[in-house]
Amino acid sequence: MHLREILNRDKTIFSFEFFPPKSESGWDALTNRLHEFEALEPSFVSVTYGAGGSSRTHTHDLVCHLASKTSLDPIPHLTCVGHTKREIEEILGTYSIAGIDNILALRGDVPKQGTTDGDFRHAVDLIDAIKQFPDSSFGVGAAGFPEGHPETPNRLVQMDHLKAKVDHGVDWICSQLFFDNLAFYDWLERCELAGINTPTLAGIMPITSLSSMQRMAELAGGTNFPAALQRRLIRFQDDPDSVRAAGISWAAEQCADLLDHGVRGIHFYTMNQSSATEEIYRILGAPSGSLLRKSQ
Repeated sequence: MHLREILNRDKTIFSFEFFPPKSESGWDALTNRLHEFEALEPSFVSVTYGAGGSSRTHTHDLVCHLASKTSLDPIPHLTCVGHTKREIEEILGTYSIAGIDNILALRGDVPKQGTTDGDFRHAVDLIDAIKQFPDSSFGVGAAGFPEGHPETPNRLVQMDHLKAKVDHGVDWICSQLFFDNLAFYDWLERCELAGINTPTLAGIMPITSLSSMQRMAELAGGTNFPAALQRRLIRFQDDPDSVRAAGISWAAEQCADLLDHGVRGIHFYTMNQSSATEEIYRILGAPSGSLLRKSQ
């Protein structure tokens, strides 16, 4: 289903992100758990993609499995750094034949040496390639960074980059994970001032261990971990179960506040684990996603 149709159907979008397992055991673990995600009735699910196509086959296999074997509506991520135009056309052709309706268009991480032999430099170039792909009408999503992108410390320039992506035909924006709702609301206001009114999903990732918080800090550069959140986690640092409960409670509080403020949607970074998302649903008082999403 095209994302515009999903937006018309659901008053509030609830979506999940998966990453394609690289091992057989990881694949079995995820596919055996998919019924748990199905029971949560998300609006859609997205599947990550390694920069330069490092997980190209894995992403394609998982997207096709989700589309053909489950009730979940998959949206593949696609990064362009390191790819040629022909490679991107081949990937889009494969997804078009498979009946995939939407793509989350991303630049991807630039190699450490800072150079690449591909034909693309920025996400906006990929957005153009998707929009120009013949005989297709993919819905196109883009990433947004409420607390800034580590490679673009100038927030005004960063907003210009987001506005360019929107102007080139983005249908929705999915935010980087964040733990401070006030920062997210301020970013939405700055988007509005810049003329960006594209439906935007709030990225939420519950902290389930102190080590996971460290990994998030590495992966999502620029993300702020509020003192109040750190204080809660440190209070229980010798009790892993309590740390997990505190992290999930914080995420649930974020979600409740986002819903109270009429956010267009919430995108859960699940790390292929359903239990934390299930607990957040229960805290919100909803046994199923349909009650959270509601019809327009």
